[in-house]
Amino acid sequence: MSSLLRLATAGSVDDGKSTLVGRLLYDTKSVLADQLDAVTRASVDRGLSTPDLSLLVDGLRSEREQGITIDVAYRYFATPRRSFVLADTPGHVQYTRNTVTGASTAQLAVLLVDARNGVVEQTRRHAAVLALLGVPRLVLAVNKIDLVDYDEATFAVIANEFATHATSLGYAEGEVLSIPVSALQGDNVAVKSERTPWYAGPTLLEHLEEVPVAPDPHDAAFRFPVQYVIRPRTPEYPDYRGYAGQIASGSVRPGDEVVVLPHGLRSRVAAIDTADGQLAEAGSGTSVTLLLEDDLDISRGDLIAIADRPPRVTDELTAVLCWLSGKPLLPGARVLVKHGTRTVQALVDEIGSRFDEQTLTTVDSPGTLALNDIGTVSLRLAEELPVDDYGDSPRTGAFLVIDPKDGDTLAAGLIGERFA
Repeated sequence: MSSLLRLATAGSVDDGKSTLVGRLLYDTKSVLADQLDAVTRASVDRGLSTPDLSLLVDGLRSEREQGITIDVAYRYFATPRRSFVLADTPGHVQYTRNTVTGASTAQLAVLLVDARNGVVEQTRRHAAVLALLGVPRLVLAVNKIDLVDYDEATFAVIANEFATHATSLGYAEGEVLSIPVSALQGDNVAVKSERTPWYAGPTLLEHLEEVPVAPDPHDAAFRFPVQYVIRPRTPEYPDYRGYAGQIASGSVRPGDEVVVLPHGLRSRVAAIDTADGQLAEAGSGTSVTLLLEDDLDISRGDLIAIADRPPRVTDELTAVLCWLSGKPLLPGARVLVKHGTRTVQALVDEIGSRFDEQTLTTVDSPGTLALNDIGTVSLRLAEELPVDDYGDSPRTGAFLVIDPKDGDTLAAGLIGERFA
């Protein structure tokens, strides 16, 4: 069975991201015949002699009319060697917040630049967001290489500039690869191009098929946010009490000693139920129902963790926020913090710093965070939460900031001071 790679795309407007994604779908034969026929007809109506592959992915009417990607869309394709889930994210600076959504679970990101323009402000902004989210590998696709006559020197200047920027963000040499491509012509996307004889590396698809995918660490501490308490109270199951949810990290076995937080209650796992029967062990990403040896007062929002490596329980957070709202953040703001399956009230105590993704420096005490800003913030919580640092456990080290008035998402939060 082929492995799965989760990847995301990012890049500025008109860098050809939709065309590149369409090319990948087309070249991996992941497009239905009627879809291709519809795209071909639409392309002819526009006076084009070849199918506009970007129409395969810009599905919203407003996206087609404006020629830009607005929403995050997930594409699925496969080769004999690997399956892929691709988060296609917008390039416009107005929708940078959607890049955060798309890249939050990515194991690799493909960042596009136009060979005529090179590394621009939005390229550096996206790279900073990807580094902040801990995306382990980057591919710089230097697109439209055909429009600079497949010039090796142009590619080398762009690749070297981006490599220097990525190194400053913490990426090691083997974690970043630059590839000259033409999404429109197909050069070095799925097929090696004869027009870039100076490039000796893999095509984009070859790299996606071969890049190592790091599994969840086997030694990660067990974390299980409780989503639902199951109590049938039927003649068949009169005393059944199970705790349903998805394992956020680590693994669990019957007999493991666990602690229920934030209350600190202890017990042992009696059994692990699923719809297909009981399991001897369950790992990260698995949806299960846990049965414990003791009847405890557990409800939605509690966290079940391995007893000998629990998260810290606190009512104060220092975190990096990616501010996603047009409403600026000010000290003293009252917000909601959604962490796992628990939502609590919170107060913004202080905005400690703002990260400048262009110069890779921090501005102390900026006073406010505006749309697309990244900053370090101190929060005071109305109730204690069991939390990990994002670098140790992304699932239990991340949270959302929500507007209590209308329920809008204001920010994505990462616990710890990653850019401080």
